[in-house]
Amino acid sequence: MEEIPNGVLVSAIGFVLGVIFGATAQRTNFCTMGAISDAVFMGDWNRFRAWMLAIAVAVFGSQALHMTGTVDLATSIYLTPNLGWAGAIIGGLLFGFGMTMTGGCGNKTLVRLGAGNLKSVVVALFLGIFAYMTLRGLTGLARVELEDAVNVDLLATGIADQGMPAFLSLLGVPESVARLIVAAAVVGGLLWFVLKSSEFRASKVDIAGGVIIGLLVPGAWYVTGVIGFDDFEPTPLASFTFVAPVGEGIQYLMTFTGSTINFGIAVVGGVIFGSFIAAKSSGEFRVEAFTDADDMMRHMVGGSIMGIGGVMALGCTVGQGITGVSTLAIGSVLALLSILFGGYFGMKYLEEGSFGNAFSAVFSRE
Repeated sequence: MEEIPNGVLVSAIGFVLGVIFGATAQRTNFCTMGAISDAVFMGDWNRFRAWMLAIAVAVFGSQALHMTGTVDLATSIYLTPNLGWAGAIIGGLLFGFGMTMTGGCGNKTLVRLGAGNLKSVVVALFLGIFAYMTLRGLTGLARVELEDAVNVDLLATGIADQGMPAFLSLLGVPESVARLIVAAAVVGGLLWFVLKSSEFRASKVDIAGGVIIGLLVPGAWYVTGVIGFDDFEPTPLASFTFVAPVGEGIQYLMTFTGSTINFGIAVVGGVIFGSFIAAKSSGEFRVEAFTDADDMMRHMVGGSIMGIGGVMALGCTVGQGITGVSTLAIGSVLALLSILFGGYFGMKYLEEGSFGNAFSAVFSRE
């Protein structure tokens, strides 16, 4: 029997993991943009806590893989010694603002697409096109110029990478001890915030969503880093992220002949399919279209901004907010905080109706 090529096996498992993610997000209503919206407008922190629980589980699992030598997270894109602080902040702000225009982040766009939302088809197209433009196309040169101008070379200062343990090691703490301290502090702090709420502790749906999606991140690290390991053609170490893979997926669909499906593209397809299966089986599949031209324009602009911002920030609410943070990268923390603020500002913009009023609402001392 002929052996299955390594890349095909990794992509096949990636598709299955994507199906689990899509079905889980659809059934538990796991949505990072919705989590911010619930907290800002309704004072309901349950979905936000589900997101934080996913981060805690992802950090615990990912760091366990790294500390046992199973996976070397230092080879991921998040822990390069080039600290792209400007891209993380500017891109995060753009992505956070853009997702409020579309009513959902990258993963929610795919989940809604699978559940019949035609708006998400348009958002995904614009997100993917502008992501690929920023990655390798028309706006890619401006991104590279910005990175060359402002990125900080940590190696020149004697710091191995942008992980928080590397910075703690400057105080003379051994790297392994520093990693354990930082991981314990992050996981412990997040779990305290999550579990102090009796309302959240009683919400089995939110707990399930956070735990399952959190576990998928180290699962993906294992698939690409262990199953995908090959001495001659290793699979790049990666986990869940949705901005660049959507762009790559669109390119793959247009240039199928001669193109190769990768882990990220397979995950995107799996998320859409998993959401479709979950929505159909629960009777929640609904075809939804735009209400008017303004609604369509807002989603087109939002998707475009998300594509640009997501590539600049190296990820979205999942790609940086969960996967990136699971590596304990400072750039990922900067991106996450910027996405949160960009999302908050975007919601105030929609509420107030103008940028001036939104600035006043956000920065007013009253």
